Order: sequence, then structure tokens, then C-alpha cells
Amino acid sequence: MTVKIFIKRKVQSESVVELTILLKRLRALTLEQPGYISGETLGRIDKKDECMVISSWRSVEDWNTWVNDPKRIEIQTEIDKILGEETEYAMYSS
Repeated sequence: MTVKIFIKRKVQSESVVELTILLKRLRALTLEQPGYISGETLGRIDKKDECMVISSWRSVEDWNTWVNDPKRIEIQTEIDKILGEETEYAMYSS
């Protein structure tokens, strides 16, 4: 069963450069993961500081393997420190 992961982050303008570097590192690692299908990043129109990543995975198991990967956790921890809050995740099936 294909799953879509919705990843919501609030980004302050002063942290965009540092955050962009980390997100590019995370994206590069994601592309190598078994079961990863695609992803897109959207900026919210009415709240400029909010963005949503929609990530498609072959299965819940593939997503869970990735979300628990130590390399991903390390980068995600840095991202959350910059954001000042935890990234929000929601999982949906198609």
C-alpha cells in the first residue's frame, strides 16, 4: 500500500539559509532510500513561514525504516533545533 507523508514546518526568515543546507542533505539521503517514490515541497500562501513536504513511499515499512535511520535522525534533530519546535508528520494511504 502506497503511503503519503505530510511534513509540516514553520520557517523563520533568519534561518532560511542554514535550514536550506540541512534540507538539501536530508533530501539527498531520502533519494537513496528503498521504497521512496517522490516528494514535493509547497509553500503556504496565507502563512509565508509555513511549508509542507508531501513524500510518497511504497509502504509504511519503508517510511518507518527511513524515519528511524540514524543519519536522518541526526539531520532532523538539527532542523528542529533551528525551527525551535518539532517537525509535524502525518501519514495517509492512497
